[in-house]
Amino acid sequence: MVKKEQLEFHNLKFHRYFNDIEKAAGDIESMLKSDYRLSKRTIALLLLQDDEEIKALVKKKEKSFDDIDSIIKKTRESCPEPLQYLIMLEHQGKVEKILREVVKNHEKEESSIEQWLDNITIRPLTGIPILLLVLYFGLYKFVGQFGAGTVVDFIEGNIFEAYVNPWINRLVVSLIPYKPVQELLALDYGIITLGIRYAVAIILPIVGTFFLVFSIIEDSGYLPRLALLVDRTFKVIGLNGRAVIPMTLGFGCDTMATLVSRTLETKRERIIATLLLALAIPCSAQLGVILALLSGRPYAMAVWVGFIFLVFLLIGYLSAKILPGERPDFYMEVPPLRIPKLNNVLEKTFSRMQWYFIEIVPMFILASVLIWFGKITGLFDFIMNALAPVMSSMGLPKKAAEAFLFGFFRRDYGAAGLYDLQKSGALNGVQMVVASATLTLFVPCIAQFSIMVKERGIKTALAIVGFIIPFAFISGIALNWMLNTLGVAL
Repeated sequence: MVKKEQLEFHNLKFHRYFNDIEKAAGDIESMLKSDYRLSKRTIALLLLQDDEEIKALVKKKEKSFDDIDSIIKKTRESCPEPLQYLIMLEHQGKVEKILREVVKNHEKEESSIEQWLDNITIRPLTGIPILLLVLYFGLYKFVGQFGAGTVVDFIEGNIFEAYVNPWINRLVVSLIPYKPVQELLALDYGIITLGIRYAVAIILPIVGTFFLVFSIIEDSGYLPRLALLVDRTFKVIGLNGRAVIPMTLGFGCDTMATLVSRTLETKRERIIATLLLALAIPCSAQLGVILALLSGRPYAMAVWVGFIFLVFLLIGYLSAKILPGERPDFYMEVPPLRIPKLNNVLEKTFSRMQWYFIEIVPMFILASVLIWFGKITGLFDFIMNALAPVMSSMGLPKKAAEAFLFGFFRRDYGAAGLYDLQKSGALNGVQMVVASATLTLFVPCIAQFSIMVKERGIKTALAIVGFIIPFAFISGIALNWMLNTLGVAL
């Protein structure tokens, strides 16, 4: 949180190095010969702030890029603070100056209740219980039990299984005599009976309830206070409190959260955040399905949460030790707490649901087509047989391989497959925990992987996926062995 006196101090600090930064920006600007959609001064300032996309663009267009890069390095060495930080403070100072000239500010003293709420939300002794209450009532009760339980059961059971799927199956079989085409559109793995059913009956209610809860939390001003609360813990894993924003967004959609991770200051932080999002942060649909699976088994739920949290901390800690870089600083403006506005909440929820639904429906259709292709060519059965020993090592039935195969296309698609498997009574308590934990740690979806390639580069993205696949299965095997060795009954 940057207070007024802190801002003035940092602005003085900026002006101490202003000439170096201004001279570097001018020199770079004069060396830019190509045309850009942005002004050359903006390009120069973005280069000084180490913007990766602009850097790649200038490197491609300018023959003198090595000289430009040399100026950036010298300027960076002459300033003890990150250039991005100093330039941001200068921008903020100019904004403050403009606001003072055009806005009349009537100071409103913070009430004792507001001060009390501020204090209890950021202090660990009271803030952690408040966070647990938010998670319990917001995620577990509303998203897990109501969204993934009541709403999904109604739409899937009373609409799709009772009317839509039987009608589609009869219609397709009566109109199309060719078995392969029938299986493409309907029956067990059809585009409509599997892909559309998963997207509309299972995924949409879950993401809808999650985004509603998230919009309420966001509009209340609670997220910045959560960032202050977890800052110390996040520093252990090489991040800072600011990373709570992409991490929290990841519970909605990891693809969106990976994009938002670009707001983190250093490349090291962005890589760690991307790895943890891909590994240990389930998206809203996957989270909702798993909460629904384990909602009737509180001990199983506790084991799953504890295991994923430990993996999150362990991999984050090891990543922070392995990847070089300085300990990140943390500064954030904290807005006042307020009662969420209904129109804001509904508008945010609707726009996010619309964006998510537009993204997942084509992916689910594509996944259904690929599964259909795998079935008619025998590739699907071959992979299922190849995964059978791994499933056995995790104590899971052979049919559980279907959920992981679905998970190659989208993790939430795989979670929906696990939901079908549990409904058939094929999994006991321990098996549900092991399957849920392994699927949570499993490979990121295709959309998230493509964003990882765009944001972090193909080598980093492949390295992350190459680590996650064996790690997820090894973790599942270890968890199954530990639970069975201790004789845990869930």
